[in-house]
Amino acid sequence: MRYISTRGTAPILSFGEAMMTGLARDGGLYVPEVVPTLTEAEIAAMAGQSYEDIAFAVMRPYLGDTFGDDEFRRLIVKAYAGFGHAARAPLVQLGANHFLLELFHGPTLAFKDFAMQLIGQMMQAALAKTGQRITIVGATSGDTGSAAMEAFRGLSNVDLFILYPHGRVSEVQRRQMTTPSEANVHALAMDGDFDDAQARVKDMFNDFAFRDGVRLAGVNSINWARVLAQVVYYFSAAVSLGAPHRSVSFTVPTGNFGDIFAGYIARKMGLPIERLVIATNHNDILHRALTTGNYLKDGVRASISPSMDIQVSSNFERALFDAYGRDGQAVTALLGELGAGGFHISQGALEYLRSTFASGRCSEDETSATIKTFYATTGEVLCPHSAVGVHVAGAHQSATPMITLATAHPAKFPDAVEAAMGIRPPLPTRMADLYTRPERLTRVPNDLGALQSLIRERIAH
Repeated sequence: MRYISTRGTAPILSFGEAMMTGLARDGGLYVPEVVPTLTEAEIAAMAGQSYEDIAFAVMRPYLGDTFGDDEFRRLIVKAYAGFGHAARAPLVQLGANHFLLELFHGPTLAFKDFAMQLIGQMMQAALAKTGQRITIVGATSGDTGSAAMEAFRGLSNVDLFILYPHGRVSEVQRRQMTTPSEANVHALAMDGDFDDAQARVKDMFNDFAFRDGVRLAGVNSINWARVLAQVVYYFSAAVSLGAPHRSVSFTVPTGNFGDIFAGYIARKMGLPIERLVIATNHNDILHRALTTGNYLKDGVRASISPSMDIQVSSNFERALFDAYGRDGQAVTALLGELGAGGFHISQGALEYLRSTFASGRCSEDETSATIKTFYATTGEVLCPHSAVGVHVAGAHQSATPMITLATAHPAKFPDAVEAAMGIRPPLPTRMADLYTRPERLTRVPNDLGALQSLIRERIAH
């Protein structure tokens, strides 16, 4: 299995190399040269299997010789041992033909745990074989950072730095990043929004002297291993509703396009997904792009679903790569235009995207109303991101079962949930003391040089 860059000029890598590299040296994102497919019989055999067994079956074809079979099985078991539900990703029925996929039973109560817990185990295992040490720098709109902190804190071969937009994450998200006490993890509250933080991380990867000097690695969804780990729950959910003998659709609340791109990969692998629905909040650049063909930035506006407050959706580049016939030069040109404000998607590429993806938008008032309504009618408490997905899914339901991804636990956004339905959702017992734990963070400017200096200084001690 070989991995190529979406911009066409970076070295071709193995799975292990792509996992450790993160962003390609030409600024692109790594994707598999060929997406492996599973037969109907192989998919049908997943029925009744544990989540861990399904994870092995889905991910193993991508790994090459990076891990042996027994070794990889052990890493999977260890990654998901701390989840609070035996099914790992259980389905709950919301209504006729509408199901909620609960992805918040991991240690930080968000879907990012599925990928981050496993990539932490895989990176540590790979580094233990070489004795090398790496520096991971990531940007977060909330959940990636806390999941990374939980996955990498205390690991002997990793220094982790997480940039989050100061004042633009929920208190629970912030505290999950700022309360770990291990010396190898660092929470950096950066001036600006998530797109600023993401841009500075990409700047660090594109500064090759810095990148090589600190042995930089990434765990944002620019990292292919992150996307791959998320493909698994599409299979587990679909099979539980009758796949491959029955098609399903998915609605995914998304900002950075990584989670829904995992669904796209599942579809290419042979999972019978009829439609993948992109659900956006009022930062609706993805919905506008699919509707008009124009991907145009118009500024990030804060919302009650802050993890989706994004205008530069990094993983959309991977979808564009396929939509443009895997033409790295075309993708490079488009992303160059994005720096000037945006780009137009060609008619052929737009038709390709529309053949797989649908989209919808949910306002702030609609988000709150959805939380209130579904609590009253089903007893299900939705986080504001999940509510965006549930609302948009309502306009795309058909005879095909619809599965909406519940991306975070409502207790991560208690103010928004309480304002919507009058009840403040409590944290799980294992996290009940989160609000009293001491915080440790560093306020940093939106300045590449200052960030690089701080990182060099911290890893030198």
